Amino acid sequence: MAAGQVVAQERASPVSIGQTFTLSSATLGESRRINVYLPPVYADSATVRLPVLYMPDGGLAEDFLHVAGLLQVLTGNGSIRPFILVGIENTARRRDMTGPTTNAEDRKIAPKVGGSAAFRQFIRAELMPAIRQRYRTTAETAIVGESLAGLFVVETLVQEPNLFDTYLAFDPSLWWNNGKLASEADSRLHSYAGPAKTLYVAFSSDVLGETSTHRFNQALQHAATGNFIWYHKDMPEETHATIYHPAALQAFRTVFKPKASSSK
Repeated sequence: MAAGQVVAQERASPVSIGQTFTLSSATLGESRRINVYLPPVYADSATVRLPVLYMPDGGLAEDFLHVAGLLQVLTGNGSIRPFILVGIENTARRRDMTGPTTNAEDRKIAPKVGGSAAFRQFIRAELMPAIRQRYRTTAETAIVGESLAGLFVVETLVQEPNLFDTYLAFDPSLWWNNGKLASEADSRLHSYAGPAKTLYVAFSSDVLGETSTHRFNQALQHAATGNFIWYHKDMPEETHATIYHPAALQAFRTVFKPKASSSK
């Protein structure tokens, strides 16, 4: 090579793992970015329909990439059934994930809190119809979240259980509003008599000793059986900062495992 000669480099191309679109929300009064992961089986068939896993904290700089990767690996090795992943990117996380509170300290975490009912309305009335219109889906739905997003998952199960079929919450912030949600869960889950629902909840060492965590675990012990299936996992080896990925791995393997095929 002659001195000073520049080696031509092939132009790099972007890596794509899914799709992104923006949804204008009348409920929230803003546009929300939605990130979608479609498993390979979706592209391999023009007719296949898949269940949908909804995920708050679903931005590319949030939890979308590692959860999409986990779904890709577990689907590829046959550990779970394929799901469409719908990540909801945050704009005002602490507003959307929290319900009303009477605790003055709670209200200091953000300029506005207590917007979970509006966020749930956005998911129910605007996002879910958009996903059903854009993609080939089945009627089966699930939701996954950690920390405040886990609080939103549990609140949705307690207050509007029929919105999803499966609920996955890791280190949910049950301390919110003096632990009121954990107290409400006891009577709500015990008396539940609707269509079958599944809950998987996991707790790290950072929250295992909290009163609200203990109270919620008691509520699960009192919960109705048969049409309400729940899994409780203590993970003392994990912290609040590390629990999401290992808890999701175990949860997905447990609640999304392939259905046994009927013998001929």
